[in-house]
Amino acid sequence: MLAPDLLESARALAPGIVSLRRAIHAEPELGLDCPKTMAKVREALADLPLEWRSGPSTTGAVATLVGGKPGERRVLLRGDMDALPMEEKSGADFASSIPGRMHACGHDTHTAMLAGAARMLCARRGEIAGTMDFMFQPGEEGHHGARFMLEDGLIDPLPDAAFALHIMPNAQHGVLAGKPGPLMAAADQFTIIVRGKGGHASMPHDCADPVPAAAAIVGALQAIVTRRFDAASAVVVTVTQIHTGTAHNVIPDEAMLAGTIRTLSPEHREKAHRLVAATAADTARAHGVEADCAIIPGFPVTICDRRAVALGEKVARALGGEEGWRDLAAPIMGAEDFSYVLEQVPGAMFFLGVAPDGEDWSQCCAIHSPRMHVDESALPNGAAMLAGCALEFLARGFD
Repeated sequence: MLAPDLLESARALAPGIVSLRRAIHAEPELGLDCPKTMAKVREALADLPLEWRSGPSTTGAVATLVGGKPGERRVLLRGDMDALPMEEKSGADFASSIPGRMHACGHDTHTAMLAGAARMLCARRGEIAGTMDFMFQPGEEGHHGARFMLEDGLIDPLPDAAFALHIMPNAQHGVLAGKPGPLMAAADQFTIIVRGKGGHASMPHDCADPVPAAAAIVGALQAIVTRRFDAASAVVVTVTQIHTGTAHNVIPDEAMLAGTIRTLSPEHREKAHRLVAATAADTARAHGVEADCAIIPGFPVTICDRRAVALGEKVARALGGEEGWRDLAAPIMGAEDFSYVLEQVPGAMFFLGVAPDGEDWSQCCAIHSPRMHVDESALPNGAAMLAGCALEFLARGFD
């Protein structure tokens, strides 16, 4: 069983975890280039017996700890580091000092909890058999940071298991949640260019107007999900942008549509790609214009190994009792690039509720809100969860 003092050890480290989180939060960085964030992490862990390695594609790094006892198993714990390009309105004393940037997805907390877990495991090094990798990863917000770090060889050799956490500010304080199988969706982008022939708005009969065709394509795309997929299938096709025209009396040559496709299986992903492109082309043709569709693949489906989820549930209940764990009823249609790791390594991602203790968590702002708030007293739960998953796997594997 887990050391009974694991959560107490994490709580003792709470000041350091919170301090690192706030330092990162106040100076957010975007994309694959997060050197100041990485420097803060390295400084916070400088006294630990970690071996660091980095690669050419990102400013991320992997720190490795070898246990004091012989052991064949290897486990990876991951925390992401990048922020979002949005203005913060949280009112926190440590709010972003950089206009147009905010840690609104909790990556500052993920990094701080991972650093806390690393410190906890270093303190227990003499009792541990096996190897631990701590993956500090930039570029999760659409930049494929995990894939780049894999391609750079920073996770070589591959671990035997991998675990990660994601906070949820509108979920019950301190409670961990997860599910086996698909946890989060594949997320792909599409852009449709509708090409016609512009002219004077008073003489549409002399033009090939792309605007009605674009409007019809929007409606036709909605029917893909309801009429071409089984009603029980989790598929999302959403148009989020329409751009066209320059004046009230000019029919434009082109109209542009853009949006997202979310699916939970490779089969549905391929089918949705094919249907979006065909629907756009066929609808445009019916209106006497043409449409070209480009699809940019995003993150794959995040699929959690059932054995890893069972291990995480065991750890969560050991830390927080029967109320410390909740089974997720359904996947979340957001996307996560930890999926790249889980394509190659059995493992799981878990959600940690960080709503203020005792408040109605269902009314709290969700991630990506400019007013998002984190109850930092829940962060030791996350650090203990990460450390506990590593200890449990190294000791017993997926038994």
